[in-house]
Amino acid sequence: MILSNLSVRREQKTWDILVETETVSHIVGGMKKISVAAMPIHYFQEMANLLSTILHRWPQSRYPVWNDDVLLEALEVMHAKPDFSVKAAVLKLYCALALCNNGAIKLLENGEALLQLMVLSMGRSYPFSVRTEGFRLAQCLARHEKGCLTMMNLCCEPIVKAIIDGMSGWTKNSGKISNEDFTLLVEACRLAMISRWAGQHHDFLWKQRIDRVLLNILLNDFHNRPSHGFSDLEEEISIAREGLKANFFLGLRPYVWDLLGWLATHCREGFIANRHDHELKLDILITCACISFVDSIRRGRQICQDDRSDIETSESVSRAVLMLIYSPSKYIASKAIAILCELLKSNSKEILKHLLHVLRIRTPIDNFGKLNLLQTSVNLMALVCYSGLPQHQSQIVKNGGINTFMGLIKWCLSNDFRIGRLSLAPHLHTVFSDKTCCWVCKEDWENDTVLLLYSLWGLSELIHSGKISNNSDIFAGPAEYTEAQLVSTLQEICSGTSLPGTKWYAALILNYFGIYGFPCKLGRCIGKAFNMNEYADMQLNLSNGDSLSVHGVLLAVRCPALLPPSELPHSDKSYDGSSVGYNTDRNVKKFRKEIRLSSHVDNQALAKLLEFVYFGFLNAGEELVKKVRILAKRCSLQPLLMLLDGRPPTWGTCFPRYDLSVALAAGHHFSDIILEAKGSESVHWTCGTCSQLVPHIHAHKVVLWSRCDYMRALFESGMSESNSQILKVPVSLEAMIKLVHWCYTDDLPLPPTGCLWDNMDNEEKLSALQPYLELCWLAEFWFLEDVQEISYGMVVSCLDSAKQLSIKVIKIAADLYLSKLVDVTANYLAPVYRQLCQSGDLEVLDEEVIDMIRAASVRLSQEE
Repeated sequence: MILSNLSVRREQKTWDILVETETVSHIVGGMKKISVAAMPIHYFQEMANLLSTILHRWPQSRYPVWNDDVLLEALEVMHAKPDFSVKAAVLKLYCALALCNNGAIKLLENGEALLQLMVLSMGRSYPFSVRTEGFRLAQCLARHEKGCLTMMNLCCEPIVKAIIDGMSGWTKNSGKISNEDFTLLVEACRLAMISRWAGQHHDFLWKQRIDRVLLNILLNDFHNRPSHGFSDLEEEISIAREGLKANFFLGLRPYVWDLLGWLATHCREGFIANRHDHELKLDILITCACISFVDSIRRGRQICQDDRSDIETSESVSRAVLMLIYSPSKYIASKAIAILCELLKSNSKEILKHLLHVLRIRTPIDNFGKLNLLQTSVNLMALVCYSGLPQHQSQIVKNGGINTFMGLIKWCLSNDFRIGRLSLAPHLHTVFSDKTCCWVCKEDWENDTVLLLYSLWGLSELIHSGKISNNSDIFAGPAEYTEAQLVSTLQEICSGTSLPGTKWYAALILNYFGIYGFPCKLGRCIGKAFNMNEYADMQLNLSNGDSLSVHGVLLAVRCPALLPPSELPHSDKSYDGSSVGYNTDRNVKKFRKEIRLSSHVDNQALAKLLEFVYFGFLNAGEELVKKVRILAKRCSLQPLLMLLDGRPPTWGTCFPRYDLSVALAAGHHFSDIILEAKGSESVHWTCGTCSQLVPHIHAHKVVLWSRCDYMRALFESGMSESNSQILKVPVSLEAMIKLVHWCYTDDLPLPPTGCLWDNMDNEEKLSALQPYLELCWLAEFWFLEDVQEISYGMVVSCLDSAKQLSIKVIKIAADLYLSKLVDVTANYLAPVYRQLCQSGDLEVLDEEVIDMIRAASVRLSQEE
């Protein structure tokens, strides 16, 4: 009771008391004893409830609990007990553990056993308290795509059946639904949000009549109406409008709109409701969404600051209609477009003018309140919906819609404006929303860039609408960007740390300017080797007598269809070589292999395809694109083919990474150099591809030459190292592995984070930091600015949470002559300089370093 009613102001002081008294470990110990002893079962229940309260409130308490295998086994035993209150307590405890990403992963490692218990708990045979906790546990485990797909792979159909049962199992007495039924309905709707990810669960949702369930929540008694179709569109709209006026379950409508949108987004192109009853219910759902959307944007023209609830409802229905219009299903998209055009017949021009006007007014970021942000998001989605209606595209272009979208893009980027949907949609908030820890989701399609995503989406739709005669339609008047500036901005979005959705639409817009593919930093580096003979080991002989020097490792990773099967790594047997056609001749004088291409391979198209292989993108005019498309199709380059066809991505499609790391996994295939780390002779090592006993990595000179100026100078120097098959790298094996991974992926592996880092001892933390300290030194020596910046930032960020490492880190940094890092670490030590002097901890340091810490301490005193 004390903890449940604790104020936020007292949290830290209370946590200090819990740590001092070792409360968590005492509770865990007691629970383990009770699980094997003949003690009253309610003792266990009370302990589990208390522990759940602590875990929910203080994230730092979770690690020692989910990392206790004996406790997890005890929980599994106790969950099997027939006592319902104990089952509810165990599920609640699992839920609190799953708030930690690492804890959720650990629970899912137990596989089917836990999930079967969870699914059973959601069934009608269990009481309300158990069912509620079962649904909440499933929500926590499915919080991100990886966890959701793990669950779906193990027990997809039972989970979907539990969702449908929870959404349809309510009844009304005297025209009202009980509080318990309503709570279960809400929890089931929240779990149904797994529909935001593609997967087999969508097929099961349709199979379980999700359309009927949603319509029953939206209109309640619609299933009592005759099941015949509608005489015309007007009758369909009239019936839907009449049903919506009943205002049934208004608080649940955002869930209905979200679910309808996600279902439409992840439909296949040929999807169509295969029964008359299915089609009728889907049609009326689409009609209801379109009516609510049009009503909301009409109200938005007169909305007041007090109408927050109206705007919040508008956000979910606007998003749903956006998903319906752009659904891969031609049936759903055409139905939504037809209904919207019918609804907008009377005053579409006035609404469009209003949307364009309000979206051109961009408040300074500091004054951009949450309500203003929410309304902007709704207006922006509405304009993107308009942009998907062929009847209105010319009008949008004529009235400056393109410049409006470009202005929003520039505004978002220049302010580094980040806002996620969770901030815009209150119905997505749960009791767990603000209590999660250790969750890192790099591949979320939109996350905190919703406004930028919608702006790029709308611009892409207009530019590819066919309503633009020339570039003057895009850059006429006081345009936000020149053509060069816009192209540069889009390439930066593709190359940077933006999320997949924004990258995809940026790449799609680049098509208009003749740039096809996925610009990235790694591609720009590797592109230096394009049309260069340095380390080229293959020659492509064309039918006209020309030849192209290429690098086998790049073709094997980026476009294996251009190589004979004999030249691919043994692990890749998916390609039979039939699509391109070739003959091979040995030429040991210069090239390891010559490949004579078929006369059916267009020379210009091949050159452009190789440009894509090396750079990650290609430049081509309309006629050449047609030829490249044929070759790309034969080579099964599906992502490139999507852009060449001008097809927009389906929601959630991963943005293709330029990743050469598979070449490292192939061992010595195409390798022409071996990298050995410093001091690796004493490490026991067995290589799967060669007999060398010294730890090493089989690498490729073309990659190292492209990625590192020092390596390039070394290879071209003419010194003995330039011709050696072995290169000794002056860092530890751990540091060398991270460096090579960066060379092949442009991604430097990071040390453990979150609770994994917090619960490492000092020696483990120092061991984890050691490679980055070495890379800071090597990067300066080898002119690797990116590696140095990332490594330096990683060390500093780790010191923020582990200041006790500062003495050891400053000593290593001083030994490696890392003056910048020594300065920063000295500042960390400045506040405790006198204590360090008294304890003698500074004696391990050089006098010069001690002087730097003393000087930092003096500066700190003067500032204070």
